[in-house]
Amino acid sequence: MTIRLTRRAVLALPAALALPGLARAQQPVEITVHYAQPFIFKPSYDAITEAFARVEPNIRINYVTSPGYPEGTQLLLRQAATNQLPDLSFQGLNLLRVFAERGIAQDLMPFVTRDGAPAAQGYSEGLLSLGRFSNYQAGLPYAASTAITFLNADLARRAGFDPDNLPTDWDGHIRLAAAVKERAGGADGMWFAWSEWMFQTLVLGHGGRMMTPDERDIAFDGAEGLATLRLHDRYVRETQMPALNANTASQAFAAGRLGAFYWTTAVVRNFIQSVGQGFDFRTLPLPVVAGVPNGTLATGGAAGMMTARDPAKREAAWKFLRFATSPQGQALMAMNSGYVPCNQLAIDDPQYLGAFYRQNPLFQAAVTQMARQAPWFAFPGSNGVRITQAITNNTARVIESKATPEVALADMATEVRRLLPRRS
Repeated sequence: MTIRLTRRAVLALPAALALPGLARAQQPVEITVHYAQPFIFKPSYDAITEAFARVEPNIRINYVTSPGYPEGTQLLLRQAATNQLPDLSFQGLNLLRVFAERGIAQDLMPFVTRDGAPAAQGYSEGLLSLGRFSNYQAGLPYAASTAITFLNADLARRAGFDPDNLPTDWDGHIRLAAAVKERAGGADGMWFAWSEWMFQTLVLGHGGRMMTPDERDIAFDGAEGLATLRLHDRYVRETQMPALNANTASQAFAAGRLGAFYWTTAVVRNFIQSVGQGFDFRTLPLPVVAGVPNGTLATGGAAGMMTARDPAKREAAWKFLRFATSPQGQALMAMNSGYVPCNQLAIDDPQYLGAFYRQNPLFQAAVTQMARQAPWFAFPGSNGVRITQAITNNTARVIESKATPEVALADMATEVRRLLPRRS
């Protein structure tokens, strides 16, 4: 399971090939760049910074980090109130709307089009839509992720399943997890990373949506939302899924004590390092909901948004964002994380990632389910972070057997409606 990172080859790609419209900075300039989740993203930003310095030696990057996306949003909202914003920030895709509606994020489309047609630069319409709100390009997607399956194939075999021919729906995976718990010598069968993002992923997987098309009311409080929480309830009742947090669940999986782990593809690289040669480790697409042919997956990840007002810093921030989202930058991001690239050229052109995906099949699961990707819905108004927490908290009540799916969904709906902006 050795990763063959062709990082040196990517670093050596001609800068002119990756950034046809990029001219070098004339004067030294220093910019502050914020990003979240350094435990996942630091290797990718380090690699991109090193490569960028070869192209733009006069631009110095100072990084500020936050533990997660909600904390990063709260940090920047506080800084906006005191005029202490960074020059560039990589925010969660579902939280960009907060900054777009407040005028904090600058429209990036004029910067993109001055270098040519977006598609010719690798910015496909589908990828751009992940960071666009009401025709306002608040961010350029930097990293995209969908939830996938991390599998301990050795435990699957001990439970009587063939890892090469596993069920593809949730009913089959629940049976697998229950069998691992019963037959695999004390290991737990599964862990599902419950959160607002994973709740939304299952709602979309059931064919539902988070709000009505006119955004006048929520839409997750119907059959799809109830089926989603009932699925969480089945994880606990039918497989005895432990109520672990992400860190302890990750440790249990890496130690070979967990049959299947369902979370973001972003942690593929971390798992490869922590699992090592401990067991037959595989990645698979996320299970589907049987009988729902139109089910999709919420696309998580981050997008870079510009907040710099000083012209020199704004130009330097754009050059760094342009490089980070270029084919070369996106190849480095993918190889150093596990996220799916957000530049179509990096995906399509074999000189960037073709050999990498062939040599590292553990990174392929998210790429194979790209056709199921859907935007991570961003709630309107200023309470996006609080809404995210309300959904997460009520999902946790089901996982912890403190509320039935029916009660938790009703409470979730009441809380979210209270936090949405009032409509006349």
